[in-house]
Amino acid sequence: MSFDVAAIREQFPILKRVIDGNPLIYLDNAATTQKPQCVIDALVDYYTTCNSNVHRGAHRLADEATRRFEDARDIVKNFMNAPKREEVIWTTGTTEGINIVANGLSQLLSTGDEVIATGMEHHANLVTWQQACKASGAILRTVPVTDEGELDQVAYGAMLNERTRFVAFPHVSNALGTVNPIKEMTAQAKQVGALVLVDGAQGAAHGWVDVQDIGCDFYVFSGHKIYGPMGVGVLWGKESVLSTWPVWRTGGEMISTVTLQDATWNVLPYRFEAGTPNVGDVIALGEAIRWFSALDQEAVAAHEKALLDRATELAEQFDGLTIIGTAKDKIGVLSFVMDQGHPADIGFLLDRQGIAVRTGDHCAQPLMARFNVPGTARASFAIYNTLDEVDALFVALKKVRTMLA
Repeated sequence: MSFDVAAIREQFPILKRVIDGNPLIYLDNAATTQKPQCVIDALVDYYTTCNSNVHRGAHRLADEATRRFEDARDIVKNFMNAPKREEVIWTTGTTEGINIVANGLSQLLSTGDEVIATGMEHHANLVTWQQACKASGAILRTVPVTDEGELDQVAYGAMLNERTRFVAFPHVSNALGTVNPIKEMTAQAKQVGALVLVDGAQGAAHGWVDVQDIGCDFYVFSGHKIYGPMGVGVLWGKESVLSTWPVWRTGGEMISTVTLQDATWNVLPYRFEAGTPNVGDVIALGEAIRWFSALDQEAVAAHEKALLDRATELAEQFDGLTIIGTAKDKIGVLSFVMDQGHPADIGFLLDRQGIAVRTGDHCAQPLMARFNVPGTARASFAIYNTLDEVDALFVALKKVRTMLA
């Protein structure tokens, strides 16, 4: 294994920033990751050399833009081990991908059908199913979360039945870092004939996506959490499901024929890509995934594990600090509360020391209620973070504790 974190950090211009006289320590990676120079360059290069719409232009710029745009689709296909490139749908991010599926699901469900989500969902993977069930008369059931922050697998198994039509769960909890047994959960859902969606917003950033191995029907993720731009993401779905799934938006590109009275829809992937696409960010996302995939993934995983292990060790020794979420299988997230102050105060005082963390409910209010906390402070780690930065976090937290005492 080989992993040179110093060399990795050199590729991220923003990490050279200074905040209030302190070097930036960026620990908000579950919210968004920073971008390597090659991704920034890919975006700038598109706008400076071949800015054009794609697919239908009759000139050199359009040809070049289309080639780069579709090359990015191939990069994503390979990254996810998808059977076909046509199954890769460009979206604005995880939230839109889930909404595309939920919009179709609301038209396919009937009264008495059941949908299963979990108690650890990001709101994007919960509110959508709530609305789909309200629109269709279906029933939404949720898998409870244990004291350790794991999904109750016994309860999940008991919920599955012949009325279960759809199951959705996160690959990794954004608030706790829990890694869920998605392959096993998918296999159980398939035994009752249910469709399965995996919210991969946090999972994709750790390079664990093999949709054929998982066996799910849909997998969604956002570009900005895997070192790519904001405003772009991916919905992957099985061709056998997507080819007849109700369309999401209508307009240009997604049509086959149009009369003044009716229209027919284009083939995959274009039937779900209405309007002018986000060409530059798609190209930059392709570059981000190309860059990330070229890294030694075993070394990356070992480095990220070392970061979390060190943070957990220091947190367990820290008086007045409680870790929220102690699952056996975790990645990249330390979520915690302190006796001395509200999470918002912790975040503010860390920022004054140059340390960026996230505070609040992390768009997971039901999960915060489960643990009876108003929110948490969340430090989340990426490949460019160092053990020295983890140590610095806890030195800063000691100062916070003193200031809040």
